[in-house]
Amino acid sequence: MSQVLKSLTAGSIKWNIIDKVSSQLLYAVTGIVLARLLSQEDFGLVGAVAVFQAFASLFVDSGFSYALIQRKHPTHLDYSTVLWFNLIMSGALYVVLFFGAPLIADCFQGDQRIIPISRVMFVSFILNASAIVQTNRLMKQMKVKMVAVSNSAGLFAGAIVGIYLAVAGYGAWAIVWQTLTLNFTKSLVLWLTSGWTPLWRFSMQSLRSFFSVGSGMMFSSFLNVLFQNIYSFFIGNRAGLRQLGYYTQGDKWSKMGISSISQVLTSSFLPALSQVQDDPERYARVTSKMNRFTSYLLFPAMGFLTIMAEPIFHFLFGTKWDPSIILFQLLLLRGVFTVLTSLYNNYVIALARTRLVVAMETLRDGAALLFLLCALPFVADTRPGDPVWGIRLLLWGQIAASFIAWLVMVIKTAPVCGRRVVDFLRDSAPYLAETVAIMALLWLESLFVADVLLLLIMQALTALGAYTAINTVFGSVIQREVLCFLPVSYTHLTL
Repeated sequence: MSQVLKSLTAGSIKWNIIDKVSSQLLYAVTGIVLARLLSQEDFGLVGAVAVFQAFASLFVDSGFSYALIQRKHPTHLDYSTVLWFNLIMSGALYVVLFFGAPLIADCFQGDQRIIPISRVMFVSFILNASAIVQTNRLMKQMKVKMVAVSNSAGLFAGAIVGIYLAVAGYGAWAIVWQTLTLNFTKSLVLWLTSGWTPLWRFSMQSLRSFFSVGSGMMFSSFLNVLFQNIYSFFIGNRAGLRQLGYYTQGDKWSKMGISSISQVLTSSFLPALSQVQDDPERYARVTSKMNRFTSYLLFPAMGFLTIMAEPIFHFLFGTKWDPSIILFQLLLLRGVFTVLTSLYNNYVIALARTRLVVAMETLRDGAALLFLLCALPFVADTRPGDPVWGIRLLLWGQIAASFIAWLVMVIKTAPVCGRRVVDFLRDSAPYLAETVAIMALLWLESLFVADVLLLLIMQALTALGAYTAINTVFGSVIQREVLCFLPVSYTHLTL
């Protein structure tokens, strides 16, 4: 890979990490305050609406953002066409959902509070539609600094509004207006700073040219979104909004790590992969480095959070959200397979092999559906002191489905990248082994330290120190490069 591409890729990773860290800090502070002020049902109400919002946002983009990134040289007309398509679709879907709000309420035991909340909340996907192309252009050019700024500005503005309304007693509406403020601010910053304006033209030829990649990714994304949100639907429908609130909290906090890592990989790696898609030897080298970089970050992040979940929740929320802890841990475990599958999808998408992505997504979701059907009769079940017993059973089935999908994806993706399955596994194995060993050490600490804050500090220092020391002793190239390019420069990331 040329030195220019190395620098651009490393710079993109650097700013994506800065973006995710700063965004998640703001998101976390807001989430902690709201979790303390609002009830489980408040979160359940918004979680119910979020199920339908996720599908609306998916149809707005229709997979064309992937096609824009995959294409080497998209034109001004290409970007403009996708923007107008997104805005037209978002407007049409909003009208449908506005009048369909009573039917949404019927899905959740007829709770009429959902109707006005959904009609306002759905405005957010129109705001998102206006920012998709602006964000896409910057990521395509690996200039993600302003994406980071816009995200942070949106989260900061949303935090002010959400916390104010929560303190004032507005309940679930605090989350609704927080979301709208976030999306409006983000879109506004991007439009004011990007220097790009669309053409007043719409090209069906341009739109059709994206269809082969876009439609494949649309179907794949549809299945992915379906099986990310179908659990919220059935939990709210079968068990009620309080149990959905517990699940929503576990899901939200687990996604802070899972989504951040996955988004960093997609926005940073996919443009780089598209630049070397015509050179099989370089492509194999790049995927090897990306496997190791991902494993270096993913396994300790998910593993250490799993062990530290109970003291983290108790320190932040007291015992109010205790039933969410086990859900948080199970969702982190599932998230490991989600991130790895997303990484392998990038390898396949960059080569325009979207049929394979669709096939693998279909396999994963077919397995998930089978386990879901088996667990569905038990979703509303509880045990003394355990109001989420049925939801736990549901999540174990989804972990099994995700593992099956990951295993098949490794077998199918490695040859596409010009490598063997054992090579893919060897890339990740050292970091997994290190993480498991340190997790055992953190668990032992939890047996002897009762104070929550002291335990958190000890576990954090142990995890960071031990992981860094082990990789230093074993001469980890990835760690040297991470430590080199993050604080100082990004010219040393030798993909």
